Parts: sequence; C-alpha cells; structure tokens
Amino acid sequence: MDLAYRLCAVREACMVCWTSLHHLPKAKAIIQHILMIEDDCRLTAMVKTYLAQHGYLIAHVTTGEEGLAALRDHEHAGFAAVLLDLMLPDSDGLDICRRIRALPSPASAVPIVMLTAKGDPFDRVIGLELGADDYLPKPFEPRELLARLRAVLRRPALAAADSLPRLRFGRLEIDRDARVAQLDGQGCPLTAYQFDLLVVLAERAGRVLSRDQLIDALKGGSHEPFDRSIDVHIGRLRAAIEDDPSQPRRIITVRGSGYVFARVQDG
Repeated sequence: MDLAYRLCAVREACMVCWTSLHHLPKAKAIIQHILMIEDDCRLTAMVKTYLAQHGYLIAHVTTGEEGLAALRDHEHAGFAAVLLDLMLPDSDGLDICRRIRALPSPASAVPIVMLTAKGDPFDRVIGLELGADDYLPKPFEPRELLARLRAVLRRPALAAADSLPRLRFGRLEIDRDARVAQLDGQGCPLTAYQFDLLVVLAERAGRVLSRDQLIDALKGGSHEPFDRSIDVHIGRLRAAIEDDPSQPRRIITVRGSGYVFARVQDG
C-alpha cells in the first residue's frame, strides 16, 4: 500500500512538471536574412518557401545593381549571406561578385553562394577566385542549397577565434579575414592572387623581398627559374593601391634585389 501511494505521488509530481514545462514561453526563433540576386522568379519562390521553413528570410532582387544597392543600404547591413545568379539581365554575376568584395566592410565580407545553369568548371574557378564562398549548379535540390548555405554561415563563426588583426599603413587598410583592402575607405579591386601578394608584402613591411622569395611565399616553391610574372602582378597591385603608380610610395622597387613594402607611406 505504501509503495502504491509513493508511485501515485511520483506520477502526480511528473504531471505537474510536464504541465509547467508545456506552458513555458517558447524560445524566439532566430531569423537570418539572405539576399537572393536572381532573375528566375519561379526558382526564387521555391527557394523562399523552402528556406523559410528553416529560419531564413529571403530578400529578392532581379538585377546585379539592385543587389549592390541593397548591400550598400545600412538598413540591410545584416544580410547573413548572398545567393548570386551567374547570368543576370543587367550584368555578369562574376563582376557583381567582384564588386561585392570591393564594398566597404561589413558588406564586403558577406558569404556568397553562386547559382548558375552553366556547368563550366572555368567559371566555377573564376567565381571562387573572385571571392565566392561556394558554387551550386542548377538545377539543384533545395536540401543541397540549405546544406551549403549552412556550411558557409558556419565558417565565420569557426574562424572568429582565429581572426587576424587588420593591417594599417596610413590610408591603406588590409583586412585579412574579409580578404579586402581599402584605400581611404574605398575597396581596392584585387584578384585573389594580388590580395595574397599584398598580404605577403605587408606582413613583412620594411624587408626587401626578392622575386623568388615572393613567389615561394605564394606558391610554396613550385615555380620556374627566372619567373618574371611577379612583376606583372606588382604593376597591377600598384595600380590598385598607389596614388600615382608611376611614383610608388607603398611598394618600392629595390634595384637588383626585389621589392619592399614601406612601413610609413603617407607621412
């Protein structure tokens, strides 16, 4: 009898706890805003519906210029990612990708997933070189898009613990995490290779680096003897970051030795 009484009491206590938990206020779902630059409205409607079920709210524009305007708008500075079509009615998606990466921070660091009906691996490589984080060919399964979107959104959080300080040299600022260089607050148009070259130079500011040392740092030693391609990239890099590329003050040639990145540039 005593055991039966105890079991009944435990059952009643459990029911009270369950009722209390059931009536607790539900945690507010975190909604992440995604910008979709895509002229296929049927595809966008499908993506909107599917991603909404998983906590993503899609803002849709049909042209590249509208997408850039939305990213520049301070009210839309909180986009978690961009879904970018490669073939847009007003512009090339590859060019829009490059221009996004040239925007002022934080817009320049937004993760980009490129969507395209073109399966050319060359376009895929170019897109990634220009700063896209992932690439999904059409047609695609919504579940695959969701998985890729979640993956690119995890990367900034994983990298936050290992974030690198920005490098500043007068009016020039280099954000190694966002892979963006800015001069007077304006993005410098750099390819991925040119940005890596700039970082190699800036991290060793004040040191004269030979062509071989620069190429070793960029390619890990796999290059041809007397490779002069670095000179071409230096010229393009100067065109992007120097006030007067013919009279450089940031990347200085040391005749017979190589190049040096100046510690003091605007003094």
